[in-house]
Amino acid sequence: MATIKASAPAKVNLTLHVTGQRDDGYHLLDSLVVFAGVADQLSATIASDLRISVTGPFSIGVPTDHTNLMMRAAEVLRAARGVTKGASLTLEKHLPHAAGIGSGSSDAATTLAMLAELWGVAPLPAMTPEVVALGADVPVCVSSPHPLRMSGIGDVLSPVAELPSCALVLVRPPVEVPTGPVFQGLATKQGSPMMPLPAALDYDGFVRWLLAQRNDLQAPAETIAPQISEAIAKLRSLPAVSVAGMSGSGATCFGLVKDMATARQVARIVQVAKMDWWVAPAELL
Repeated sequence: MATIKASAPAKVNLTLHVTGQRDDGYHLLDSLVVFAGVADQLSATIASDLRISVTGPFSIGVPTDHTNLMMRAAEVLRAARGVTKGASLTLEKHLPHAAGIGSGSSDAATTLAMLAELWGVAPLPAMTPEVVALGADVPVCVSSPHPLRMSGIGDVLSPVAELPSCALVLVRPPVEVPTGPVFQGLATKQGSPMMPLPAALDYDGFVRWLLAQRNDLQAPAETIAPQISEAIAKLRSLPAVSVAGMSGSGATCFGLVKDMATARQVARIVQVAKMDWWVAPAELL
């Protein structure tokens, strides 16, 4: 019996400007989104019904019923394409959840692609209403594993200039940050948009551009979880780290470095100093 396997990469917000709020409560965002070479591992096999099993270092707390976002994505595709088959899904969870790196959204997007192949049906486009309804980060994860500008409520995706060669060190202290209170803690919800990303930037030019941008959620997240401030300070203390910031609504932080060899060196230094932190060197996809 055929089994489809795939990786669901971490989604990292290198910038996140909050530019407004709609009447329905949804916040308007402007963000440079990249995908990193650390991932959950997924597989799918034909079955009579829909089911999921979860393993891996971050499996604790991941639901295995219909509330799991992979299961919801499977139901969406099955209903949209009139599929009567089921699937046995497996999730090997290597990325922390509730961590600001969109792992659940990436898992759902990867599930949609896997099951389209497994069931022999057309994949759902990123901006299909059913896909948008799965969550603000799902469309960007469906759309591309490459850098994109994400705006609106996550439903406006634009290509960006090619980024220079670089790498990331992802660091997450052992704390979960609830998204709702972070947004509630914003000093203003009418921030300026992200500056356009110029073409043909070298590494130093990209660093200068990135330092001029913001993550508007960082300050309220640090108030809720001071460990975020500690993680960013640790990254900034290392000379090889050119930019340090927080991804999404936290608590994962990133350090931008020149290459993977440097990323591995920085990751080792941080991990030795903070054995209880999740630390991962990662290439940009």
